[in-house]
Amino acid sequence: MKDCPVVFGTGVRDLSPSNPAGSSLPFSTFFTAATTCIKNPASVPVVVRKKKNSESSGLLLSFFTRECRQRQSCGCGLGPKLISFECNWEDYEDHDFIVVNFYRFVSIEDPEEEVAKHLSFLQGLDIHGRIYLNEQGINAQYSGPLRDALAYVKWLRKDHRFSDVLFQISPSLSGHAFPRLKLRYKPSLVQLEGGISHIPLLDPLMRATPLTPSEWKLRLEEVNKSDVASTWNSNRSFILLDVRNGYEWDIGHFHGAQRPNVECFRSTSFGLSQSEVNISDPLACVDKEKTDVLMYCTGGIRCDIYSTILRQWGFKNLYTLKGGVSHYLENEGPVEWVGNLFVFDSRLSLPPSAYKPEDMTEAIRVQELSENSSFARCYICSSQLSELKHRNCANIDCNLLYLCCTDCVNDLRGCCSLRCTYATRRRPLLPGHQRYKKWHHYRDLNLKSI
Repeated sequence: MKDCPVVFGTGVRDLSPSNPAGSSLPFSTFFTAATTCIKNPASVPVVVRKKKNSESSGLLLSFFTRECRQRQSCGCGLGPKLISFECNWEDYEDHDFIVVNFYRFVSIEDPEEEVAKHLSFLQGLDIHGRIYLNEQGINAQYSGPLRDALAYVKWLRKDHRFSDVLFQISPSLSGHAFPRLKLRYKPSLVQLEGGISHIPLLDPLMRATPLTPSEWKLRLEEVNKSDVASTWNSNRSFILLDVRNGYEWDIGHFHGAQRPNVECFRSTSFGLSQSEVNISDPLACVDKEKTDVLMYCTGGIRCDIYSTILRQWGFKNLYTLKGGVSHYLENEGPVEWVGNLFVFDSRLSLPPSAYKPEDMTEAIRVQELSENSSFARCYICSSQLSELKHRNCANIDCNLLYLCCTDCVNDLRGCCSLRCTYATRRRPLLPGHQRYKKWHHYRDLNLKSI
């Protein structure tokens, strides 16, 4: 009998003959209480490619050793079936790059020691990204080739504190989405005015009730049918609250969600106003005991933090989208969603098709383009935009993140205003949506040209 790690839990299905269709989750997976029996610590995720004529094409990612490749029971006696999950890119290779996002609020007694353990494991792996740990848990976004990226996932899941984490995965077609690896202790896992160390984030009862993507879709349909999300008033029973930055809303949001008057999450103060009248605060005049507040963000962490704060301020009926927008798009596609999803890495934005390509029919693509052009506007001339991707102002002392049409980009040499075109520290105009490097790269170029 071969020893192998066996993973089982909720949210995924095994690929047994009685279930040939495989997992219902396209590319991220949620495991509960993973159980392993491992005697071979060198084992890594094995990639098994299906034949193109199989019933369910795509890539099968299975967490078991090379000696235990069968999709049926592993024979170790610890679990029912091998649990696997699928992505939907038929030609995905081991060396192709992916981005992994996850977080977990959990007590870490010695975070500095935990940082050292993670750094030690990642030695020799091609991983770039931001991985922050402290006494309240971990928050991570990183990129790497498939094999290395999933090796870190597997290593994490051996730790009971992270065994049921929702790891969300998306493609990074141009290689690394981050310039380098930053893995360190950070006092706040997410930046917020006053910090978050005093917030009871480790108490799940203080956070909002998580809704699965399907549950969220049903609630959104209720909200939009009753048309209560289109105007702000004290009599409505639902509020759809976008807990992101305004520039994120600009390229994509749920139908009925108002643009947040926030340019940085650290300054978010919805529901905390002492005044009953505050037109920029959708929670200022609501009944805290009778109003359902439906909150969403990109991956879920900002909602978990902010819902805990709102709970402390007396809000009773708080709900969040489990796994955030990215998890929703993977499971439900662009239903009730318009535009792209802003991401905090070099890709800047991802269309819904990046998360669930098999559901993107030509009709949906045409509808997506039509909806995009109806709300996205150029920051400078207000013309309609079809490409939903931000750029930074070429003036490094401004560095505004904004949407812009091609004509304005060229006319203002990559700047957001005429004034910025005369800045002394103006970087060169980059073609397309390339990201700027540190200023010294361009300073040195300017000195050489003198």
